[in-house]
Amino acid sequence: MDTELKEKCGVFGVFNHPKAADLTYYGLHALQHRGQESAGIVASDGKSFRHHRGMGLVTQVFTREILDGLRGNMAIGHVRYSTSGASLLQNAQPLVFKYSEGDLAVAHNGNLVNARIEQKVLQQQGAIFQTTTDTEIIAHLIARSSKKHFFEAGPDVLKRLDGSFAVLIITDKQMLIGLDRNGLRPLSLGKIGESIVASSETCGLHAVDAKFWRDVEPGEWLLIDENGIQTGRFAEKGKVSLCSFEFVYFARADSVIQGRSVLSIRKELGQILAQEHPTEADVVVAVPESSVPAALGFAKESGIPYEMGIIKNPYAGRSFIEPTQELRDLAVRLKLSAVQEILEGKRVVLVDDSIVRGTTSKRIVELIRQAGAKEVHVRISSPMVRNPCFYGIDMPTKEELFANKHEHERAMGQVIGADSLAFLSTEGLLTAVDVDLAETSNSCIACFSGAYPTNLYLK
Repeated sequence: MDTELKEKCGVFGVFNHPKAADLTYYGLHALQHRGQESAGIVASDGKSFRHHRGMGLVTQVFTREILDGLRGNMAIGHVRYSTSGASLLQNAQPLVFKYSEGDLAVAHNGNLVNARIEQKVLQQQGAIFQTTTDTEIIAHLIARSSKKHFFEAGPDVLKRLDGSFAVLIITDKQMLIGLDRNGLRPLSLGKIGESIVASSETCGLHAVDAKFWRDVEPGEWLLIDENGIQTGRFAEKGKVSLCSFEFVYFARADSVIQGRSVLSIRKELGQILAQEHPTEADVVVAVPESSVPAALGFAKESGIPYEMGIIKNPYAGRSFIEPTQELRDLAVRLKLSAVQEILEGKRVVLVDDSIVRGTTSKRIVELIRQAGAKEVHVRISSPMVRNPCFYGIDMPTKEELFANKHEHERAMGQVIGADSLAFLSTEGLLTAVDVDLAETSNSCIACFSGAYPTNLYLK
């Protein structure tokens, strides 16, 4: 993955478990790949909230002492990258509020495309915003709802939200779970006995030994309290448009999304890539770690052996967090190292997930050439990224995207120093991620095609 591309966020929640905060901690740890800037947990004992947020990784933010203080049988948690709002502690989630009905906490994965419109209306009504994140809009809408009680106001407010959102909202005694009408974000439910668990990915459920129950449906809400579970719809199911990058890169390989194994799909992406863009080579190498399954698929289909020609330093941070390009370049060297005995004198197929700006791809090709590779053929297991994302991925502007700066793949390959460069076709991507292409695609491919599934409210 070209490492300037920021991921989205992860949410996790537990209802009716005496160790709700502890389970949420482990769930967030499993979802750490979805956000590394900040983490937070809010717990409730049915009377009041206890909460803690901090900047950094889950293990840096929480200690045993802090977790022991988060008493309660209900909790929600969040790991974050700042796709809306600055990377500041005040924007770390879950956001906590007090309003006329009591305490309220919100954890949100996604991006509200109508946020500016709603915020302007709310400010004209006298609302004062404490953060710069679109998530705060949800709390203000609930506080100002004409519906008096949360069990009515919460689902009603979801109707006003547009864009992408997998959201967990709690009061002292209730939890509301909702997913946007297009299902742009994944959100799964599990059970531990009588306890209910919600997680952005099934890997979070596995981390706490929860049994998968079902996925939340697009446009659906669930309200959980001491009386049980109520479900309903705040919107008719629209055109289902799950973010295709979940399968390409974002989700953890051991997760299952909409009944489909992420690992299997990534291998299939590699196999189709080998069919579409074969080349003569001696070895297939992946940019670790999320590209490994695609590289294995490419190797299987092509008959070219797969080798661990690049080793990742597990203690290096993600290079896009660095504030300057010079530091990002250095971070690439700290993060990845080439294995000379595997690469020297070889014709190498380098498999990666995507190219965004192209700068990191260039540095990785240089690493492989410095290790003595005779040829470097880059194969990308997704189509060209030509359009920015408005649903929670912090992509560059259209003008900054690498694919828009060059006329064809040959020119792009020359810029990054590769002997050849080829991308998976959109048709190839959809063949792998969609169950039945005879029906309308169930994936959002806007960053590749420019066809956005919602209104963008750009004017």
